[in-house]
Amino acid sequence: MKDKTFDDQVEGRNSVLELLESGKDINKIFVTRGEKHGSINKILAIAKERKIIVIEKDKKQMEEMAQQENYQGVIAIVPPFEYVEIEDIINTAKERNEDPFILILDGIEDPHNLGSIIRTAETAGVHGIIIPKRRAASVNSTVNKTSAGAVEHIKIARVTNISDAIETLKQAGLWICGTDVETQKYYYNQDLTGPLGIVIGNEGKGIGEKVKKNCDFLVKIPMKGKVQSLNAAVSTGIVVYEAVKQRIKSNKN
Repeated sequence: MKDKTFDDQVEGRNSVLELLESGKDINKIFVTRGEKHGSINKILAIAKERKIIVIEKDKKQMEEMAQQENYQGVIAIVPPFEYVEIEDIINTAKERNEDPFILILDGIEDPHNLGSIIRTAETAGVHGIIIPKRRAASVNSTVNKTSAGAVEHIKIARVTNISDAIETLKQAGLWICGTDVETQKYYYNQDLTGPLGIVIGNEGKGIGEKVKKNCDFLVKIPMKGKVQSLNAAVSTGIVVYEAVKQRIKSNKN
């Protein structure tokens, strides 16, 4: 039985278009009555082609239904988000004939951060993301919108225990890289090629002590300013793209 989340609305034109083009199931689409211009026309055309029910509602009804202000006149109702197992992520790497490249999020609480991280991971070719079931953001409509629809194109596993998940990845041959401000090594001086899992910690507290001990090595990002921490999504982008750069280089050699 796959774990599911029951937040079933996707809002905003780009997010709904991404959803339609991904071929995922959509129960129905609601549009504001009279909205027939721009990308709404494209949404309506694809919905008709895929025989998805489209319901027009007046603006007041739509505003009551919307979970965010900027829903842009369109709301898609979807089946609950389907999480996968860790094995499914590893199999994705095998299918692509690539070294596994996995992101492990140790307690990201802000759905906007989670959405941004998913977007970065998907564009960087990460095979999947592991998130905890408790005390962390799960995939909902805010995450979907912030990810610009990237949640539809990347596998996400939701686990009870992050340390156990890391152990599973190690047994599958991955090296685990943690991010920690207290360590001495800068991220660009670390070999990030081969089968790799990168751990990103909570926005305020960073990586938990137990998880930190389970990492094979720790890296940090240089901090030159007065503020001594970066947004979690920005940190992810910096370290993940260093790994991308190194992997491209090693494939050329």
